[in-house]
Amino acid sequence: MIKRYTLPRMESIWSQENKYQKWLDVEVLACEAQAKLGVIPKEAVEDIKKKARFDVERIDEIEEEVHHDVIAFLTSVAEHVGPASKYVHYGMTSSDVVDTGLSVLMKEAVEFLIEDAKNLKAVLKKKALEYKDTIMIGRSHGMHAEPTTFGLKLALWAFEMQRNIERLDKAKDVISCGKISGAVGTYANIDPFVESYVCEKLGLKPAQVSTQILQRDRHAEYMCVLAVVASSLDKFALEIRHLQRTEVLEAEEPFAKGQKGSSAMPHKKNPIICERICGLARVVRSNAQAALENVALWHERDISHSSAERVIVPDSTTLLDYMFHKCIHVIQDLNVHSDNMKANLEKTHGLFFSQRVLLALIEKGMLREDAYRVVQRCAMKTWQKKVDFKEVLLADEEIKKYLTTEKMDKTFDSSYYLRNIGKIFERLKHLDD
Repeated sequence: MIKRYTLPRMESIWSQENKYQKWLDVEVLACEAQAKLGVIPKEAVEDIKKKARFDVERIDEIEEEVHHDVIAFLTSVAEHVGPASKYVHYGMTSSDVVDTGLSVLMKEAVEFLIEDAKNLKAVLKKKALEYKDTIMIGRSHGMHAEPTTFGLKLALWAFEMQRNIERLDKAKDVISCGKISGAVGTYANIDPFVESYVCEKLGLKPAQVSTQILQRDRHAEYMCVLAVVASSLDKFALEIRHLQRTEVLEAEEPFAKGQKGSSAMPHKKNPIICERICGLARVVRSNAQAALENVALWHERDISHSSAERVIVPDSTTLLDYMFHKCIHVIQDLNVHSDNMKANLEKTHGLFFSQRVLLALIEKGMLREDAYRVVQRCAMKTWQKKVDFKEVLLADEEIKKYLTTEKMDKTFDSSYYLRNIGKIFERLKHLDD
C-alpha cells in the first residue's frame, strides 16, 4: 500500500535543525581527518565529538549581531565544546561546510523523490494493464483522430515516469559531491585527504576541482531535472483536466464525499487537484531558471546564488514531493467512464475509419491523390449532414468501382486499431526488469 503524503517528511530535511546537523557532521568528520594527519590532537577530537552540539535559537541570536550564519553556527558550537573548539573549522572556509552540507540535503531530498516516482510508476503500470482494452478515441490537435485505449495512454505515462526515475538517479549522482578545499579551492591550508575522508563518510564524491564553492552547473542540472519531472506531472494532470470536461467526461479526478466544487454553483465538480499540479509545475520550472542564473558567478565565488538557493531548492523538492503524492492519489482513485469513451468514439459517425478506407482504395489500385480526394469528399459530406460515414462511402460511385460492401464492412472494424498494442503491453510488463 502506497503511503499518503505527509508534509513533515520533506520538511524535516529542510529544517534549520537538520541543516546545522549536517554542518556539524562535516566539521566533526573534518576534525577526525585532521587528527589522522596529526594536524590536531586525537584527544581534542574525542572532546569535540563528545561535546559538539548547537542551539538554533542561539545561532539566530548571534547571527543578528555578526550577520554571518556560519560564524554564528561555529560560535554556538564553540560555546558547548570549550577550548578544543579552536580546532573546529581548522583550515576551512564557510563554503566547505555549507556546500558539502547542502549536497547531503539535496541527496536526501532526491531519494524521497525517486521513491515517489517509483510509486507513481507502479500505480500507472497497474492502471494501464487494467484498462488495456478500454477503447477510446485518440486526439491530435484536440480533434478526433483514430482509436486507442485508455490503458495505452497510461502506459505512455508509466514509461515516461521510468525515464524520470533515471533522470532523478542521475541528478542524485551529480549532486552527491562535496568540497573541502579551502578559500579559492587550492587546499593551501588543508590537506586533500580531509576532503576525501569527509566525502566518503557522507556518501559523496570529492569535487575534482572547485573554487571556494562547488560549481553551480551541478545544482542547475539537478533543478532542471526537477523541472522536467514536474512537467511530466503537469502533462498527466492537463490530460485528465481535458478528459474531465463536461463535453468529454471520459475520466475525472476523485471527488470526496462532502467536497464542494463552487461557492455559487452546487453542481460543479472541478478538477482542482490536477489544476493545482499544473500550477505548481510552473513554480518548479521557474525555480530551475533561477538555478541556471546561478551558474555564472564572479571569479572564484560570490554569494548571489546563496539567497536564491535557500528558497528554490527546498521549495522545488517539497513541491515536487507534494505533486507526486497528489498525482498518485488522482491516478489510484481516478473515475473512468468507459461508456462515455464509447459514446465519444461514435460521435463522428465513423469518420475515424477514413485512413483505413484510403489505404483500402490504394490497395485496390486507386492513386493515392485520387483516393484521398474521394474519401475527403465523403468525410465532408458526413460532417455536413451528420450521416453514417460508411453509408456515404457505399453510395459514392467512384468508390463502388473499388470496394464492395463486404470489403467495406471489414474495413470498418475498430478492433483493427488495437491489433498490435499487445506488443506495447508486453514491454510494460517488463518495465521493472
